[in-house]
Amino acid sequence: MNHLKTRYQTNLGLLTDLYQLTMAYGYWKTGSAEDEAVFHLFYRKPPFGAKYTIACGLEDVIHFLNEFRLTPSDLAYLKSLKTSNNQVLFEPEFLDYLSHLKFTCDIDAVEEGTVVFPHEPLLRVTGPLLQAQLIETFLLNSLNFQTLIATKAARIVAAAGGDAVLEFGLRRAQGIDGGLSASRAAYIGGCVATSNLLAGRIYDIPVKGTHAHSWVMSFDNELDAFEAYARTLPHNCIFLVDTFDSIKGIEKAIQVAQQLREKGQNFLGIRLDSGDLCTLSIQARALLDAAGFEQAKIVASDNLDEHKISHLKAKGALIDVWGVGTNLVTAKDEPALGGVYKLAAIKKQGSDWVYKLKLSNTPNKVSTPGILQVRRYFMSDGQPFGDMIWNTDNTELFPLIQSFDGRTIVADNRLFKDLLIPIFRKGELVYQSPSIHQIRRHRQEQVKLFQQVDFKLYPMGLEQQLNQQKLQLIQHYL
Repeated sequence: MNHLKTRYQTNLGLLTDLYQLTMAYGYWKTGSAEDEAVFHLFYRKPPFGAKYTIACGLEDVIHFLNEFRLTPSDLAYLKSLKTSNNQVLFEPEFLDYLSHLKFTCDIDAVEEGTVVFPHEPLLRVTGPLLQAQLIETFLLNSLNFQTLIATKAARIVAAAGGDAVLEFGLRRAQGIDGGLSASRAAYIGGCVATSNLLAGRIYDIPVKGTHAHSWVMSFDNELDAFEAYARTLPHNCIFLVDTFDSIKGIEKAIQVAQQLREKGQNFLGIRLDSGDLCTLSIQARALLDAAGFEQAKIVASDNLDEHKISHLKAKGALIDVWGVGTNLVTAKDEPALGGVYKLAAIKKQGSDWVYKLKLSNTPNKVSTPGILQVRRYFMSDGQPFGDMIWNTDNTELFPLIQSFDGRTIVADNRLFKDLLIPIFRKGELVYQSPSIHQIRRHRQEQVKLFQQVDFKLYPMGLEQQLNQQKLQLIQHYL
């Protein structure tokens, strides 16, 4: 299913920044539009102080590129744009060129759900310079946000230590698309369900939810509210117990649970949304168990994140299910990944590749030249050994990792896998997208692989020859 089409009944060709079009116009004017170029999308710094991130967002990229075009209405809008002296911004011949533009690039990317590290390309674009430039904004928009949220979800799920985590963030998400994309990424990152019905329908994500405080407040008293809900949805009863007094709310929930049991119906549990969640969960567990409801779940919400969950578990909280909303879908403590898209090589027809890099006074911002691939090495037991970025244009490959922390690590005779795989060739889709459930399982397998890794010792860096090429090019530009 094309989820972008489901979400938007309009073409997304203009979902880009103006400067992509002005640069494209410049390439066309100077005759370089069809020069072959290589761009890489990567991030420099892991979010949240994480050891790694979870690649996510490729599916939207695939759907966008598979239907990339500028419609007559798009071109009419571009025709209306003016310069600072009120002249047309783009001449008619350029707009005519755009009207016939067809996407013909090669795309290689890391599969969604894969563990990735700073400076490693998540995606590589090879093709005509103008085309590769035009698609930059959408690629960054999709991969930056969903990678961020999948990573945040994975951290929260890890903190929950095997407990179920529900994503409850739609009402606090950054708009409609922020809510939908976040629900998808959160499920890939490990959440078991979402409250977002549209995300559930579009992406086939399980949905969960019961009632809010307003349900209780609409009745004369709490007991009436719980009894009415039990009559309405007897097989979906998780009662929110903190509208007035949490302990009294738990006691009333147990009364209604006993009524359900007498009718042969199953009481699912309670939800705590305020107060001292640790103490209340312990008291709730004691009351539920004493009444014979040992299987009833205690769900907790209230501005949770991985830090609060870890703290509550360390204190001995008896919580079974964690409902996480705002802090997950907005990545509240670090709300942007900061991924970038950099030109790394360019070639005119009949010429060799010319490598490119961006210099900076900040060493971390110096890009890497070449046509890059990421090779992950493994030990004989399957545990990851190290990651090496290498230049596929080099005829020789030296399995020495020039690690970013200054070490040189020999990776010879190791098992390995190259992470960037073909997605498009000459604009044609060659990749069969997995289901969201397969992506989620892949993420689980990836995290399990890295559970025993000591990240202080795990080497990540450049292949020896690529490292030399980078140093030489830096000296050239200096």
